[in-house]
Amino acid sequence: MPDISILTTITPNHYLVLSACLFMIGVAGVLLRRNLIVLFMSIELMLNAVNLSFVTFSHSFGKVDGQVMVFFVMTIAAAEAAVGLALAVSIFKRFKEVNIRFFEHLKG
Repeated sequence: MPDISILTTITPNHYLVLSACLFMIGVAGVLLRRNLIVLFMSIELMLNAVNLSFVTFSHSFGKVDGQVMVFFVMTIAAAEAAVGLALAVSIFKRFKEVNIRFFEHLKG
């Protein structure tokens, strides 16, 4: 009978692999999708992957530097969401659709 404690041990490598997978899903969403809402969701997914890496390294090294950086990343994510929502509303008001190709028409 195998030792079950070996199979259930979660190491920092597991968190880093999860973070890399989340980041790659976000990159794929940014590169492959043209919808503005999906684009912002993909960017948020990438920022959360970075947050997971910061917390993992912070816990592994026993320092709070990574956890402090998470607050800065969360602040950037909130600002990005506010600006992105304003742009999405502006595009939707003018074109009745939220598509990234309409950004070049916002000059005037």
